[in-house]
Amino acid sequence: MFFFLHFNIFFRIFADMRKNDIKDMTLEMARHWGHAEYMEEGLILTDSIYGEPANEPIRTNFIILALCTKGVASYTLDTRRTNVKAGDMLFISNRHIVGGYEASSDFECLSIIVSTPFYHGFVQNVKNVSTTLLFAMKNPVVQLLPSEISSFSNYYQYIREKMKEKHHHCRIELVRALLLAMFYDMSNVIWRVENDAPKANLRADAIFSKFIQLLEQNFRVERRVGWYAKQLNITPKYLSETVKTSSKQTPNDWIDSYVMLELRVMLANSTLNIKEITKAMNFANQSFLGKYFKEHMGVSPTEYRKGQQPRKARRTTTDQSDE
Repeated sequence: MFFFLHFNIFFRIFADMRKNDIKDMTLEMARHWGHAEYMEEGLILTDSIYGEPANEPIRTNFIILALCTKGVASYTLDTRRTNVKAGDMLFISNRHIVGGYEASSDFECLSIIVSTPFYHGFVQNVKNVSTTLLFAMKNPVVQLLPSEISSFSNYYQYIREKMKEKHHHCRIELVRALLLAMFYDMSNVIWRVENDAPKANLRADAIFSKFIQLLEQNFRVERRVGWYAKQLNITPKYLSETVKTSSKQTPNDWIDSYVMLELRVMLANSTLNIKEITKAMNFANQSFLGKYFKEHMGVSPTEYRKGQQPRKARRTTTDQSDE
């Protein structure tokens, strides 16, 4: 549903940065700070605070969910000042800029930090992704109800315990399943807040929302920005400017994200061969699909599929060449 950050673990790393110099903060950097439990597949859970606050801006390269359990904190998210207190949930998706961080001496939070690929590994459909990202952009901080605080805390503790079981035969699969369960359970927060909040009527947000709706319905067959602009009766340039303003990403970024997520899901969770996936996703041929996938993932579709399957369940036959 949402994903995920613990601010203290990364602000110290950039304490010696030059003023106004925006640096990328990676998951690999974050793993070395705090009492962090780390999975190399792309997940960090931490409940500790280390280091002095820093004012220099950084760009997150992961998705963040954090529950403030004590104290207060303040920071800027894409230049907008945001305040957090006990009982608040923080939502930050990747590629956003965080800076101007300050916190009380007793500030504590439970934080889940997830890489985008790992997130895609347990999210089951594209609609969930768009719902989460749209919600996070409109509601970077949400006050939780006591029952929601208890639910998140329980999930956090249990997931952390299972991450520690290094020799568990199905450790990765179990952690992914628990995260997915938490995702659906905590999605009730989105439902509650969306139903209580007044509807936004800003034109940019409205266009972005319509673009996402169109994208969800058509990304399997249409990957051209011009086509989406035509459906919205605006120019491709205006669509690009509007989407970038609302989401910090271009229409092409969004299109690629949807297509790549669907391809990952199909490769990891279906029995379709590469030829069938090529047809389902409206690629001209297997070679074009292979080049597109490798450009974004660094491996071919067949190599990705083999890497996602449990060792005992790996195929004994190979898909047709996708190179």
